[in-house]
Amino acid sequence: MDSAGGAQLQRCVVIFDGGSRGNPGPAYGSFRLECDSQEPITARIDFVEELTNNQAEYRTLIAALEALLRTLQEQQRAAGDIWLEIRTDSELVARQLTGAYRVRDAKLQPLFERVRTMLARFGGWEVHWQPRDVIYRYFGH
Repeated sequence: MDSAGGAQLQRCVVIFDGGSRGNPGPAYGSFRLECDSQEPITARIDFVEELTNNQAEYRTLIAALEALLRTLQEQQRAAGDIWLEIRTDSELVARQLTGAYRVRDAKLQPLFERVRTMLARFGGWEVHWQPRDVIYRYFGH
């Protein structure tokens, strides 16, 4: 995990899960940020509006990235010094982010673009799909 200049990047793991009761319906999300030499940050979100499962997944990832960027700013650290490992149980989000799937849903396109814009601020990133039971363990389900 070296940057273009050869400097070592700090690793941060973003684990997230979102969903809705109904599709669309009342939506929620959880995320966990684990960065080297820092206490993990875990948050739960109850979205005000009704969302689809996929919208909730993207909105939760956006909230996680916003929280990480705020934390880095408070610490006066550059996002470009961070390598992100993203873990999700959403195969759709993982494959869309890697380019394996196109984003065809018009409601997901702006969320996808926002995530990609945010990810471009970091030194690098990778996304991994994990089974739901693995992701749930991070949130005590």
